[in-house]
Amino acid sequence: MHLHERKHQNIRNLGRKEMMTPKQIVEKLDEYIIGQNSAKRTIAVALRNRYRRMALEDEMKNEVMPKNILMIGSTGVGKTEIARRLSKMFGLPFIKVEASKYTEVGFVGRDVESMVRDLAAASVNLVRGEEFEKNKDKIDDYIKRKILEKVLPPLPRGASEEKVADYEKSYEKMAAKLERGDLDDLSIEIEVSENALESNPNLPPEMANMQESFIKVIGISTRKSKKEMKVKDAKVALKSEASEKVLDMESIKAEAVRRAQNEGIIFIDEIDKVAVSSGNSGRQDPSKEGVQRDLLPIVEGSSVSTKFGNIDTDHILFIAAGAFHISKPSDLIPELQGRFPLRVELDSLDEAALCEILTKPKNSLLKQYSALLKTEGVELEFSEDGVKTIAKFAASTNEKVEDIGARRLHTIMEKVLEDISFEADKFKGQKIVVDEKLVSEKLADIASDEDLAKYIL
Repeated sequence: MHLHERKHQNIRNLGRKEMMTPKQIVEKLDEYIIGQNSAKRTIAVALRNRYRRMALEDEMKNEVMPKNILMIGSTGVGKTEIARRLSKMFGLPFIKVEASKYTEVGFVGRDVESMVRDLAAASVNLVRGEEFEKNKDKIDDYIKRKILEKVLPPLPRGASEEKVADYEKSYEKMAAKLERGDLDDLSIEIEVSENALESNPNLPPEMANMQESFIKVIGISTRKSKKEMKVKDAKVALKSEASEKVLDMESIKAEAVRRAQNEGIIFIDEIDKVAVSSGNSGRQDPSKEGVQRDLLPIVEGSSVSTKFGNIDTDHILFIAAGAFHISKPSDLIPELQGRFPLRVELDSLDEAALCEILTKPKNSLLKQYSALLKTEGVELEFSEDGVKTIAKFAASTNEKVEDIGARRLHTIMEKVLEDISFEADKFKGQKIVVDEKLVSEKLADIASDEDLAKYIL
């Protein structure tokens, strides 16, 4: 294969969705997240570089390392949302983990290697889902065949030609009825596979593999149990068995490992919680500096054993995020700081940004509340001055009490619409306009009393 052809083959391997340019990625993110252009641009370029890397020759490709990103910003400004939207947009193997959940090796708790095992599992689920969609017709045919065998048992061997012809006609009629859903309420008895022992995802891979081998040797991996159920429920119950028969799990695992290594993203939230501030340097904490030391080889690049195979973390993109209220990024150990070369500071949200968050995103908060109340027959309309007043109260409460960013909008919206939601049946068929007057009536007293605002808003 020529170099030019190989490049295009590598690019195709990344999938259609990843052909977007950094500009297109930012435009897509703008539909859901207001502002934070610096963070969006940095992440868009980091993702595009992964696509560019796949087009290089193998020798150069192995040398190009991902530029890990550290996002710094108060809570509720969009750090997690950016990562969450990206994973949905591209269909990449992606997991979000909390740094505060891990403990140093040797202490009770989750060790940091489990994040790579989680990524491998997420990658397998992703590839299996894609293969399931590709082979949907084959899986559906298998399920139909199994159900029809129960509804119309096969003829014994040696049946006359006349009986075979009659059976084929009856079979076609039943197949047509099954297709139309006429048999959905018919009860049949089917054999369903049950896992005798569920594998614990937190088991070390060596023990997980030993458990699987042991189960295979003594033959208790799957038990078949007979269950009576309706045809519509049998269609769902047989999906797992059909997938196992139709899908090639070994090639799915191999592709999942390849994707996790080359396209995987691990988003480490609350990274500031494992930073040891200079004032506490004397105190040993198994969930802080030790976790940073354990995290270092994974971010640097190492081989982690999972039940799907070894995963090399050299080309996994790590995005870390933290508010850094108490500690500073410089409180992380220097080696770990060096492994996150791209630093992005996210802006705090002012009144104008909060106002845009309420109205501009594709499924904004106002659209969500309107849709929810529409199900009760209540038409909800937000006037321009009403929206501005909500944003004003949110911004001033963030300033006076504690800055929790856009999350404050949820609290305020609930307070404003509390009575309408509670008595929705009374307002059925009516149109309610949420204007400045209504918002002020609900919030003025609480917002003016700082002590009360601490507890309610």
